This record gives sequence, C-alpha cells and structure tokens, in this order.
Amino acid sequence: MNIIENSKKTIAAAIEIAFKAAQDAGKLNSAEKIEVGKMVHLEVPKDKQHGDFACNIAMLLAKALRMSPRAIAEAIAENISVGGEIEKIEVAGAGFINFYLSNNRLYEVIRAIETEGKDYGRIDIGKGKKVMIEFVSANPTGPMHMGNARGGALGDCMASVMEYAGYEVSREFYVNDAGNQIEKFGKSLEARYIQELQGEDAVEFPEDGYHGDDIREHAKAFIAIEGDKYLDSDSESRKKALVAYALEKNVDALKGDLEKYRIFYDVWFRESELHKNGKVKEAIDRLTDAGYTYEEEGAVWLNCEKMGLEKNEVLVRQNGIPTYFAADIAYHINKLETREFDLAIDVWGADHHGHIARMKAALAAVGIDPDKFEVSIMQLVRLTRDGEAVRMSKRTGKAITLSDLLDDVSVDAARFLFNMRMAGSHLDFDLDLAVKQDSENPVYYVQYAHARICSIIRLLKEEGISVKKYSEISADVLTMEEELELLKKLSELPEEIRAAAESREPAKITRYVIDLASSFHTFYNSCRVKADDEKLMDARLKLCDSVRIVIEGVLNMLKIEAPEKM
Repeated sequence: MNIIENSKKTIAAAIEIAFKAAQDAGKLNSAEKIEVGKMVHLEVPKDKQHGDFACNIAMLLAKALRMSPRAIAEAIAENISVGGEIEKIEVAGAGFINFYLSNNRLYEVIRAIETEGKDYGRIDIGKGKKVMIEFVSANPTGPMHMGNARGGALGDCMASVMEYAGYEVSREFYVNDAGNQIEKFGKSLEARYIQELQGEDAVEFPEDGYHGDDIREHAKAFIAIEGDKYLDSDSESRKKALVAYALEKNVDALKGDLEKYRIFYDVWFRESELHKNGKVKEAIDRLTDAGYTYEEEGAVWLNCEKMGLEKNEVLVRQNGIPTYFAADIAYHINKLETREFDLAIDVWGADHHGHIARMKAALAAVGIDPDKFEVSIMQLVRLTRDGEAVRMSKRTGKAITLSDLLDDVSVDAARFLFNMRMAGSHLDFDLDLAVKQDSENPVYYVQYAHARICSIIRLLKEEGISVKKYSEISADVLTMEEELELLKKLSELPEEIRAAAESREPAKITRYVIDLASSFHTFYNSCRVKADDEKLMDARLKLCDSVRIVIEGVLNMLKIEAPEKM
C-alpha cells in the first residue's frame, strides 16, 4: 500500500470534479481541451502550517481560462467537499490550494506494514522491465581501489532499489580480459618470470608495465607449478600461459573481495568472448555499412563529427587490434539487442564522462535506441583520518584497496557511508567515523534504533505485554506530534523508493532510513511506550514494531545488518 500515492489520487480526483462543477456553475471560464486530472501536481509544503499537500493547478490554468490564479483556486476550492480524508482546504498566496488531510489515513500505514512485512515499500513502476546494471568492472590486472569500492556500493544498492520498484534486475561485471591492458599484463608477467628464474638483469622490465608486487607473486606461484618449462617457449606462448594462470587468480580474488562486500553478480561477462565470436568486427562492420567509419593512416576511425560530436575515435589501430571503445560498442549491442534488456545502466567514474555521448551516438548509428543506455557518473572518493587525506595502507604501505578497507571498517559501515551522497557528489570517507560506536556514525545510529525497538519489545514481553494485531489496537489514540510525524515518515517509504529508482540514486534511501531513525528517537524521548493507559501503550508498541519492520526491510535492501542487540 502506498498511502501518499492514494492520497494524491484522492485529491487529484476531487480537483477534477470540482473544476467541472465550477465551470458548470459559471464560476470558471470555458476553455477547450483542458485535462485537469493530468495537470495536477502535488507537493509537500516545507512549512507544515501550509497543510499536507499544496497544488499549483490554478497557476497552470490561468492563461487558458483568462482568469487570475487566485480566482481559479477559490472557485475550485469552493466545490471540493470537506470530510473523510480531506479535512480542510485553504487558498493561499497567489493561488495555491493547500490540503489538510485526516490523521485516519496515517493509521492505515500500520495495517499496511503488518500485512506486507519486510516487503512494505515495494512498488511496481518497473512493470517487470529487464534492466541490467553493470558496475565495478575493475581492471582484472590488479586489486580494486576506492572508486571500485564506492561504485560497488552504489551499483549494488541501485540494483536493490530498482528491484523494490518492480524491475527485473541483473547485476553484471564486465571482465576486460582483452586489449592493451592484457598485453601489458602479459609482458609484465613474462619479465618477472624470467627475472625470477635467471636474475634481475636477465631481461629489462617494461617501462610501462605493472610494477606491483602482485605481478612478482604471480610469477613465483607460476614457477612453483610449471618450473622453467616456458623459458624456451616463444614469447607469445609464454605470455599466454602466464596470463591464463594469473588472470584467473585475479578474477577469483575480485569475486572473493566483492562477495565479502556482499555483492553477488548474476553474470561475469568476458570481453574476450566478443573478440572470439566475431562480435567486435560485426559491430565495426555495421558502423561502416551505416556510413560512420573511415580509414586513415592504416587505422579505422568512427566519424563522430558526422554524429554531431567533436572528436573522432579510433576503432581499429594500425596494428589491426580493435580499441577498447570498439569492444565496448559490441558489448552494449550484446546487452540491448542480443540479450534484449530494456535498459542498460553503467556505473562509471567521472573520467569516463566524455564517453557517454560517443556510446549513445554509436548505438543510434546501428539502430538501437540510445535512451535504453544510461550512465551513472560517480565522483571520486577521498579517505580521511583525523581530518587528513589517507592514501596508503598502514598494513601494506601501499595504496588502500577494497580488501584493505574492509579489514579496517565493517561491511555495514562501508556500504552505508559510500551511499551517503549522490553518485555525482565528491565523497570524503571518514575512517574514524566509520568505526565509531555512537550516534555520530550514521549506520550505528540507524542500527541502534532497530536494536532499541527490539529491546523495548523484548522487555515488555517479559512482563507479559506483546505486540498486538492492528485489528486489536486503537490507532486513533496516537495524536501527539511525534507520533504523527513518525507515521508520516513510515508512509513515505514507497514514494522514496519511487524517487530513488527513477533518479537511480540509492542515497535517497540511506537518507530516508536515517530520517526514520531520527523520528523514532524523537518519539522515544517524548512518548513513554509503557504507559498507564493500556490502549495508548498497545498503539505505541505497535507503532514501534512498525518502525522496526521498516528499518529492517530497508537495511536488508541495502545488504546491511539489522542487529537486535547492541
């Protein structure tokens, strides 16, 4: 049940009926083709004194009716019956219509939560549309960095929010196991392999190679299995064997770190498959057939200028190897055409922003609706401790990886804090805050609210007082401002899910559950649950249990634990 949506429908219907009645009574001028119901837009006023909802319909109708907005608002308001859900109507300012609703609608949220349990808040704006969300897709030649850590939390929580909104969601990791970075990976492994067997001076390490200790460790482990077997092999065979071994180890490590982070992918898609099955060449051929490629100095280029963009892009290098961009076009054709997803959403770092227009243009060039492709751009993360930026791990003395982070802070804190801001905002991740066991730590604050409610229910149960069914309580005794505000906050969850799903911003849900916890703590400090009035006690205990269910449901959605004791 969506209490807010139902109230909006009730008000919109009342406005539509009142508009016609006012016209029939001669209070409003006539105008053709006005569909008032579709024009109604309701907002929650910032000032509570202005009601539960405000409507600007009079301003929108002023030009067509050739009347002042105030006169239109008054004519409509006079023809709306007060009573039932609509308790009072006021016309304010230049012509806003303010609606004050009965508290009875808020009590129904308790019934809805009891009926729907942890599924309360689920909506169906997605109508089962197939959505694929690709996120993290870290370079498999090394460990994951902080951008990957933030992208993982954002992408996974976005997927959960969209599932709650009625979409059929698939989580995907794109393994870049082809192209220049794999060639560089192979050369680096080869050099370390030879050096480990014949000494540091046996071969010069590639200047642009991967210098991390992980490359040396892979070479040592490979030698432990294969010995010097590949010393006499040709370079290509040696690199191929080394990459085949080390790449799988890296992918397994990525999977392990991500699963520790509570991220489980439906698909691990390999770029190499697109090359093996000819799909990259097929994509380039389609662009060529559509007239969007040209050759210059032995390379094949995408004519982005012809697409209305500034910079042309290389699709096939002079050496005949397709670029990452060419493979990426083939990959998105696979997503939207071959696998028939209705929508493909990628979570990218800010450095990829310029790639969006080119990808959309390329998809349009091969006949795919570019609106089916979306990108959530994620800004950088800065780790801080004692107010200072932290770049190195105390344990390893190297750049902090996702694995290092999860050794220092809980998964709950990492997932929650990475979702505290919109993807497009820069984020300072405070390592000190993440481990605090007090109300300053947002995830602790929310979890404590849940644990506090569990404690209330547990202690009262020991006294023989249990949570009753909605049909057994008198919800209308909940009349204090703190009680009503808590009910309003509970009623907002379905609309918050809608807003988060439509904007692709799971941070809205993180903020919602913080606000819900805050409303509960305010209620708890003002309203004694164990009251002398048995009816009031039963209603407040039921309200507490409703908050518990919703907090647990939201935290479960975000894959964060909801402890019963703290």
